[in-house]
Amino acid sequence: MVTERVSQDSPAGKRARATAWILSIFLLLAVIAAVVAFRGMGRWLIREDPLAKSDVIVVLSGSMPARAEEAARVFQMGYAPEVWVSRPDSPAGELENLGIPFTAEESYNRDVLIHEGVPSAAIRIFPQPIANTEDEVEEILALMRAQNKKRVIIVTSPEHTRRVRALWRKLSGGGLQMGVHAAYQDSFDAGGWWKSTHDTYSVARELMGLVNTWAGFPVRSHEANATEKPAVQ
Repeated sequence: MVTERVSQDSPAGKRARATAWILSIFLLLAVIAAVVAFRGMGRWLIREDPLAKSDVIVVLSGSMPARAEEAARVFQMGYAPEVWVSRPDSPAGELENLGIPFTAEESYNRDVLIHEGVPSAAIRIFPQPIANTEDEVEEILALMRAQNKKRVIIVTSPEHTRRVRALWRKLSGGGLQMGVHAAYQDSFDAGGWWKSTHDTYSVARELMGLVNTWAGFPVRSHEANATEKPAVQ
């Protein structure tokens, strides 16, 4: 026992105890930082821009009718004279072949815009169907260049705003301006996103999408892979 007490009081023992304390404090701080980062992830995903005069407003697909409602509100405030509506890929053709009527999402969004006071003449639906947000941004850029548009307001859900900004920076190549605007009618609990499966799924999807964007799109959409798949000989 005397030998053990002496070893603990030795310089080596003191250094060991100090190291253990430092490691414990570092671990505690790391846990606290991880908890803070986890809880703040929802707020971090929200990254919108101030509204500014633009050439066109775009309604991204998804979250009906919230995005279309907010786009109509922005239109009524006079920030742009046109509203474009994204056209997501759909099973319309297959259902038509089966004789089953199908109303596409873009038609509903157009109806919402008109209901909220946007003239039908000011609404345009994307000519090409899209599979994901990357496709949507590329379609917006192509239409803007074709029509000599310089600035766009993209309306989407709050948690989707940061990824839209990241995609725009990656794909636009400069020259064209974009402001992303959140439709808060689309419920998202930024401060307690882990409390519901809907918000948890949204955060996970956005994080995976951001990583894919930052990495240069190593993961392709199912539609893109199907298009590039060689025919069986």
